Amino acid sequence: MKQFLLMLLGSAVMAQNYQPTPDNLKARQGFQDAKFGLFIHWGVYSVLGRGEWVMNNEKITVADYEKLPAQFNPTEFNPAEWVAMAKDAGMKYITITSKHHDGFAMWGTKQSDWDIVDRTPYHKDVLKMLADECHRQGIKLFFYHSQLDWHNTDYFPRGRTGVTSGRPEKGDWYKYLDYMDNQLRELLTGYGEIAGIWFDGMWDRPDADWRLSKTYGMIHSLQPAAMVGSNHHLKPFDGEDFQMFEKDLPGKNTTGFSGKSEIGALPLETCETMNDAWGYNSNDKHFKTPTQLIQYLVKAAGNNANFLLNVGPMPNGKIQPEFIQNLHAMGEWLRKNGESVYGTRGGPVTPRPWGVTTQKDGKIYVHVLDWSDELLALPKLANVRSATVLGSGQNVEIRQVDGGTLLRLPAGRDAVDTVIVLATDAHG
Repeated sequence: MKQFLLMLLGSAVMAQNYQPTPDNLKARQGFQDAKFGLFIHWGVYSVLGRGEWVMNNEKITVADYEKLPAQFNPTEFNPAEWVAMAKDAGMKYITITSKHHDGFAMWGTKQSDWDIVDRTPYHKDVLKMLADECHRQGIKLFFYHSQLDWHNTDYFPRGRTGVTSGRPEKGDWYKYLDYMDNQLRELLTGYGEIAGIWFDGMWDRPDADWRLSKTYGMIHSLQPAAMVGSNHHLKPFDGEDFQMFEKDLPGKNTTGFSGKSEIGALPLETCETMNDAWGYNSNDKHFKTPTQLIQYLVKAAGNNANFLLNVGPMPNGKIQPEFIQNLHAMGEWLRKNGESVYGTRGGPVTPRPWGVTTQKDGKIYVHVLDWSDELLALPKLANVRSATVLGSGQNVEIRQVDGGTLLRLPAGRDAVDTVIVLATDAHG
């Protein structure tokens, strides 16, 4: 209880102190305009090809897990190809795992030697290589950072996970938090402009004193425009700049993760996998189709959220061809229909079983995803001047009736998304 009260006290202090800078507020708006990003789960776990939770799931001890870096030599890693792939897909930012729950740092940290530079035959800082390439190609870069650590002996008392790692049953919690803050300081001072920090793992010890006000304050001090978010599955804490939902649209709880995730007033993001795994899993062939992924992107936009779509690179540094093909197909669709996604906010019609709406600049985009009938009834939409099909410009009959607006949809539908553009008298 004492730890929980300290956590609440820290939040109260933060509520009094944190005022987003103008640059931060501008970054939030740019983030919402971007709509689509690439999530990358990559680490030493990729060597085993059984996902990023393999150390915990298979009860691998620290001593045995420490044998993996010697086999991690991603000589085919090409950051220019990764960034170009993301841009071809229509993505505007990248979020990569700097450190996952196994504690292994994907940069040359000075806080320990448990990192890619010191422990692998590759001996290169992949985060620096990727950051430099993102800056060259004009794409924003976020760092995912695990607050949970199965390797560090000071991560004590143990949380819900990592209990079979074979670490001694003692440690200094605040020393661990200092270690985490020092690593974050390295990432925020040595890699140029960073768009934000994407935290994960606080759920492992939900009642602990995570010292959020100190950590968040340091981030905002070092890079005032950087956005802070946390995958804690709770309503946002003061000091956070965006709210994410894991494998769910905002307000949904199909996974069971988001039971306490009230939707706050911050920019929103949903993340999802291309198959069933975040980290590389050589046996997972359950790939989603381009249509499924495009429709999820559209639904996210209709729910006023970004879509962060994951790839798990192989241990050699290459991206699976199935991932590349799906991303290219999404880029092709966005090159034709991106107007109805980029820069939009959730539309005036709340999400429906048939689809969603988005809006910007005097236009409402009606995304018809699953509707076979000729007529589509919408709630009353005032000041609509015309309706056309996005792309072809084909006129769509629109009729105002008592209590609603009727659209007579074209006979030839797009199998992925028929987008109807409603021009209104409102401009914004």
